[in-house]
Amino acid sequence: MVEAAYLPGKQARAARMRMDTARILKRFFFCERALILAQSGWLAAIGNLDVKTILPRLTWENAMTADALRNRVFELRYPSRLMERGDDAPVIEVFEEAIHAPGAEALILALARVLTPALLAAYLEYLEVGDELADGPTLRFLRVAVDEKEEQVATLTAFADQMLSAAPDKLAEAETWTAALAARLDAVGGLRLEDPHPADTLPELPGRRPFALAHVPARDTRFHLCRYYWPDVVDPSFPYGDGVMLQLRSAVSHLNEAWAVETGGAILQAFGDVLEWEFIYDAARWTYDESRHTRMGLDRLLGWGYEPEELPLGTYIYDSANGQEPVVRLGMLFYFETKNIGKKHARAAAFEAYGDDVSQHDMEFDWADETIHAHYGSRWHGRLAELLPGQVPELETLRQTCDRLVQATVDAATDADREDIRRVADAMIAKARRIGLKAVEDES
Repeated sequence: MVEAAYLPGKQARAARMRMDTARILKRFFFCERALILAQSGWLAAIGNLDVKTILPRLTWENAMTADALRNRVFELRYPSRLMERGDDAPVIEVFEEAIHAPGAEALILALARVLTPALLAAYLEYLEVGDELADGPTLRFLRVAVDEKEEQVATLTAFADQMLSAAPDKLAEAETWTAALAARLDAVGGLRLEDPHPADTLPELPGRRPFALAHVPARDTRFHLCRYYWPDVVDPSFPYGDGVMLQLRSAVSHLNEAWAVETGGAILQAFGDVLEWEFIYDAARWTYDESRHTRMGLDRLLGWGYEPEELPLGTYIYDSANGQEPVVRLGMLFYFETKNIGKKHARAAAFEAYGDDVSQHDMEFDWADETIHAHYGSRWHGRLAELLPGQVPELETLRQTCDRLVQATVDAATDADREDIRRVADAMIAKARRIGLKAVEDES
């Protein structure tokens, strides 16, 4: 009897089958997720405003990649929707150590030198051997991720240099932490297409500190640091104003959405494990949006000719939730979104009348973002209430709590606080009028 002969099927592109591919992509997902939580939780403790407001863009990019990875795993494993660490735990746990860095400088340096480059290298390796025919959807979004990771490494490296130049006493600590994290990643086989392995002995992580949210936010010393960022916050007789006053007030308010960036990061980290992936994905976008609003204000003010030291950077809204449960921070962010959204159309129309295209532009896009955010707040407050019965106040009660906490912080303003911010605002208004007069003279 002649044995059956088969056509040859040994080709390089068939090296990994469907479930092998899903396992690799799942590993990548959990590593991205760990960085999203770490980068978000640390925002309040980062002083440098560029780092505080650009890092959320990197986090949002990571969330987009992670979401694509997760969805692809579900496609490949259909009908299963389980996402478990399994044998990938050794390498995932190294990425999860990032949040326990001894300081912000150590976190950023480790991201720049170890963790983000590890993801970049893994994605490049995957693309090199990937099968365009069977796995084209994965290759498409990983090509995007590679471009983003290359830019992220450059951005994070520049941030690490800036932060360590400003705090050279943190250099040894940051270098030691980064080297130890790299050694631990090597000990489990690194982040590769091959499965990681448990290490007989894991290298120690000197300086490791269990993560704790910064309840007192760090601030960029290039700016005029204060608690209340405009006189009308603590002085009812000071007009919100129109014309130049409204242009300045709007830009300063946008700049001071730094508190919302910090709060978005705080709630993402606090509730990520409770509300799981869809919340993390929404909260990453929410935080990124708030960071763009902050930079809108900064861009307008610098464009008008102000220097950072002339610009007030306050803390009072973030301060209002000091020591409160994370749900109060969620409520605070939601409260201010819904409180102010109705005023934005009128302000955009006013800016149009002034010929201030950039303020109108920013206000219109801000309105669109905050409409989305109002949905986020309602959705996730409701979901928390379902998951934690009896532990989450009703929405109206939460709003009243936020109102009370903010009012108490405003009531705590001293005469020195009022005098300080009035002096800063008066100087800004006077300069704005000089700039406006010069613009008129130049046109004539």
